[in-house]
Amino acid sequence: MAVQSIGEYPIIMKDKIENFNGNQLVFINWHAHRVVSSPRAFPLPPEMPFAALLTDIIPICYKIEPDFEDLDFDKTEVIWEVDGEVINPDFSKSLKENGVGHKSIIKFITPSLTGKVGV
Repeated sequence: MAVQSIGEYPIIMKDKIENFNGNQLVFINWHAHRVVSSPRAFPLPPEMPFAALLTDIIPICYKIEPDFEDLDFDKTEVIWEVDGEVINPDFSKSLKENGVGHKSIIKFITPSLTGKVGV
């Protein structure tokens, strides 16, 4: 059966960085914690200090996780990844200075906190 095209289909990217008014789209994921089943997206300013993730963003996402009450970033071992690469973030520096860009995925892994079912 022959297919007849109606012409070019325009690709309209709705999540271009220009559409976020100076912010960038950043995804946050707590590895192996599945009460929140997927990364959460936030429009964040590139100049925001990385430390603000710990105080302002992560509590919004994960306060319903059973392990959240035991998550103390000063005492809990945390492995940080940005776009699949392990980093040692400088919490006083900005997201941008820590390698976080538009549509980056920040994953944090807590080996001692293994989630609701220990996965």
